[in-house]
Amino acid sequence: MADSEAPLVEEPFLTGRMLVAMPGIGDPRFQHALIFLCAHNAEHAMGIAVNRPVEGLSLGSVLKRLKIGDSSIELPDDLVMMGGPVERDRGFVLHTDDYTSPASSIPVMPGIALTATPDVLEAIAGHNSRPRRSILALGYAGWGAGQLEQELLGSTWLTCDADESLLFDDDHASKWARALAKIGVSPDRLSNLTGHA
Repeated sequence: MADSEAPLVEEPFLTGRMLVAMPGIGDPRFQHALIFLCAHNAEHAMGIAVNRPVEGLSLGSVLKRLKIGDSSIELPDDLVMMGGPVERDRGFVLHTDDYTSPASSIPVMPGIALTATPDVLEAIAGHNSRPRRSILALGYAGWGAGQLEQELLGSTWLTCDADESLLFDDDHASKWARALAKIGVSPDRLSNLTGHA
């Protein structure tokens, strides 16, 4: 009978959801940040900011610098994102799962995967195997055991469902407000409430 007495409570892990920074977060690296959680479990959490472009750095220029692709292919001019403050010299590609590298792509949620190896950049620069939608981010945001849960309890972040437009479209300036709108929150009202109990 011990099994039937066990609580039926699932851990509230948020892999595949978006973190929406509250105004007044206190860290300029995350002001108005929208972070897609690629992993979240009892030991850690890892996410990629999807609305913080690196000024003047395009995916096409990165591919040229790395000598990936050839001159017959029009390279994308999508901006590269600053994914977070951890390992900022390392690239991470969030993409639709119509492309996967069997050895290195990690499924995050239905339809979305994460790859951090050069083969995904080669696919993006190729003719046939490229993912339908993708973003390249430098670095990631990371949390240790229990750290993200504490920040959520402290109202540092709100959460919302992810969708392809929040992840991949190039209207980066509006993504934070659009994420808030998905959960019925007005950015103007939210900033008026910041700092009040």
